[in-house]
Amino acid sequence: MSPAQVRPLVGILMGSKSDWEVMRQAAEVLEEFGIPYEARVLSAHRTPRETAEYASTAEERGLEVIIAAAGMAAHLAGAIAAHTTLPVLGVPLAAPPLNGLDSLLSTVMMPKGVPVATFAVGPTGAVNAALFAAQILARQRAELAAKLKEYRQRQAEQILTTRLDNATAVG
Repeated sequence: MSPAQVRPLVGILMGSKSDWEVMRQAAEVLEEFGIPYEARVLSAHRTPRETAEYASTAEERGLEVIIAAAGMAAHLAGAIAAHTTLPVLGVPLAAPPLNGLDSLLSTVMMPKGVPVATFAVGPTGAVNAALFAAQILARQRAELAAKLKEYRQRQAEQILTTRLDNATAVG
């Protein structure tokens, strides 16, 4: 759970401990916005009962969004989505030999009726999934919506104030 030790709103799941290196970036985004979360390792293949239990009790425990990340045969997000109607955000992770293509396809190709919102492979996907979770939560939380608007403004300002070394104007 996040440092504040309050009821988590977002669950961050990953298929193995080594995935935390990437998914920590999602946690950092949630912390930046003051969103309480919990993070843990579950496996669709090695802990199927516990995975189903986590998903089926998530809403009653107060979670509103679940971010699930896995590599290779990345079925964690789909296994979670099969047991909850909460939004499930899938983050495919890169792993040999296909460098994430297999996990991308495993995450995105869900059967009709069991949706998983799928993000980019790796760190970019982790960050965007956390931002998307914040956007979902902000629909009912004006303070969070304001923080997201400020975040976007800072992004725009960074771009608009970027100067290129040795660049000359043409035309």
